[in-house]
Amino acid sequence: MGVSRGGFSSRFGFIMAAAGSAVGLGNIWGFPTQTASNGGAAFVLVYLVLAFCLAYPAFMAELLIGRYGQANAVTSMQKMSRNLWQKRFAFVIGFGGIICAALILSFYGILAGWMMAYAIEPISKLLGFQQAASWLTVQSVPRDLIFSALFMMLTIGIIRRGVEQGIEKWSKRLMPMLIGLLILLIIYVFTLDGAREGFNAYLNPDFSRVLEPDLLISALGQAFFSLSLGTSVMIIYGSYIAKKENLVTLAAQVTLIDVSIAFLAGLLIIPAMYVAQAQGVAIFAEDGSLISGPNLVFDVLPSLFAGMGDIGVFVAFAFFVLMSIAALTSSISMLEGPVSFVVERHNIERKKATTVIGISILLLSAIIVVNFDLLFGLVINVSTVYGQPIIAMLCCIFVGWIWYRNEILAEIKQGNEDVEHSFFWKIWPWYTKFVCPTAIGLVFWHSL
Repeated sequence: MGVSRGGFSSRFGFIMAAAGSAVGLGNIWGFPTQTASNGGAAFVLVYLVLAFCLAYPAFMAELLIGRYGQANAVTSMQKMSRNLWQKRFAFVIGFGGIICAALILSFYGILAGWMMAYAIEPISKLLGFQQAASWLTVQSVPRDLIFSALFMMLTIGIIRRGVEQGIEKWSKRLMPMLIGLLILLIIYVFTLDGAREGFNAYLNPDFSRVLEPDLLISALGQAFFSLSLGTSVMIIYGSYIAKKENLVTLAAQVTLIDVSIAFLAGLLIIPAMYVAQAQGVAIFAEDGSLISGPNLVFDVLPSLFAGMGDIGVFVAFAFFVLMSIAALTSSISMLEGPVSFVVERHNIERKKATTVIGISILLLSAIIVVNFDLLFGLVINVSTVYGQPIIAMLCCIFVGWIWYRNEILAEIKQGNEDVEHSFFWKIWPWYTKFVCPTAIGLVFWHSL
């Protein structure tokens, strides 16, 4: 790879960066909520199966495109094209993914700002600043603008430093910290009244629900979206991987870390819900559905922390720091996609491109904050419900139907000489060609 582009200096660095991109609020916030709403352990079981049987092959396809092209998403896909219509199709997929990543980051920055505000709130209480603590947890335009800006400045600061000194360096620091905090919180929650009932609901599947259509579709969607598929993020990360690396193994390791952290998040939040219920907090409605739904983190958990007494201040701080770290490891990958495109296609210096694009996305976040009721849900739907599945599906179609099979094999063999005779190669090309586009299309159809 070109020295000017930079790249990951180690296998561990790539795994932490790619896992950091995949592990975000979708895993630590979205996965437990989906689990609680879809039969607990039955959902977990289906999610784990689908993550490896369907999401992993699509994830592998995006990494392969990036390493083959050694460039941003658009250029990498156009290198695989042989005529004008294919190049135009490649541009639509690559640039569509970049736009999708920018839109996701615009609302993601707002959510991450909330997490940062909630992390500071316990410290404010501890210091006796009750008015400030109240301001931090009540949604308002000034609070949202300030914390969205703080979060975006952190993201810009990391991306300005490049791949090795920015993305890789900080991912190697933040991801172990995230995993450590998660495990410590799980251990603590396990000691509280009501936790055992939550662990039982989370770990003992009701096999009669495993084949429910809604559960299958929800689990499939969570598996695809938690791996950052359909945003061109993994294409650009793939372009920073050395040719000598075994992509089959690397992609499997990242998928394993991603689903493991999602599993650990459920192991924390589902029992925590039952602990809160034991303390008198209403969790489920009479029909068994979640009362809070997507607002679970901001409604139920603060009530749980408040019921813990003095130690609840420290647990609340640790939890929302954990959420902020998860958000940051994802946001740096989402900003890298647009930045790499502008740097390489328009020959603009990285620091300048990062600052301009980052501030532009922050301005979009500000517009969403000021018009919250109108735009917040709309941007989420456009980017995640429509954008991600369409781009991910088109990406699989491109690899399965346009990229020549012998070229794909040659690219994989650079880091794995024996792959041609492996079980992976016998299955993966057909998965990518037929099963993955159909499965993603099914998720998209259901979402409509």
